[in-house]
Amino acid sequence: MSVELVEVVRSGFRECVHRGNVVLLAPDGEPTLTLGEVHLPIFPRSTNKPLQAITLLRHGFEPVDDAELAIATASHYGEPDHVALVRRLLERFGFGEKSLECPPDLPQDEHARAAAMSGARGPRRIYMNCSGKHAAMLATCAINGWPTEGYLDAAHPLQQAVSRTVAEFTGEPETDLGIDGCGLPIVPVSLVNLARVFARMATADPSTPERRVADAIRAHPRVISGTNATDLLTMRATPGLVCKIGADGVHVGALPDGSAFAYRIEDGHDRARMPLTLAVLRRLGVAWTEEHTELAAPAVLGGGARVGVIRAIPGVL
Repeated sequence: MSVELVEVVRSGFRECVHRGNVVLLAPDGEPTLTLGEVHLPIFPRSTNKPLQAITLLRHGFEPVDDAELAIATASHYGEPDHVALVRRLLERFGFGEKSLECPPDLPQDEHARAAAMSGARGPRRIYMNCSGKHAAMLATCAINGWPTEGYLDAAHPLQQAVSRTVAEFTGEPETDLGIDGCGLPIVPVSLVNLARVFARMATADPSTPERRVADAIRAHPRVISGTNATDLLTMRATPGLVCKIGADGVHVGALPDGSAFAYRIEDGHDRARMPLTLAVLRRLGVAWTEEHTELAAPAVLGGGARVGVIRAIPGVL
């Protein structure tokens, strides 16, 4: 059963609460705190992108730089630099935007979205937040001589390879797959094993694919997210942290010593993310700064003025 984790307080009244499940790991991989159910499988959504990127590296994908590897793990906001990276990756392997099999979308960033709409371009596949991953998958298919059409199919050699990587890193038993928002298969994983995956990435030998992915994310937090995104702001404030959000309120991360966290907000509401992530980092012993303090309690506005706060419930973490 989930527990109350974050509260929204407006004008002195508790307006609502967000429930969820949280696990914190010590550097040895053992849980130091569990709140709610953390052993049952969930759909990890975009927190599985690093595992997909590890699979690509293991099968010959060689990015020209860390930014290209980062865009392969991204839930990007569709800003111009994101789109340019995806386009560069596609063109390097002779693909066009039409080769992407993710659904068309508008940029998540409000300025990029307004520019797309004012230019009468509308939704495009390259704007979709997973387009970097899809471009890197097309590249890996080309490298291995695998079909580039139908790469979303669970029976495709690439998706079979991804499933093997997930099983290896998580130790989760084989189970029925879901279909993620971008159309790719998604393997259910428990929160505790998601946290262990990120701990392994954060502490692996620098020459390994998993550490290369972790270091690319750390080096380019904006590439994997976007302007004012949770992952960007959190990693900027916390040197050495590698983290990744997923839809439906999932967030996973690890520190350089291997201590790690994973959580899922039950109602999936994004406003609960930042205060919960900051509360988790504080519990993990991150050196606290004024920047952390500002991020930990986002304002509730009324008429343009601060009338309340969104915060982790005191005493829970």
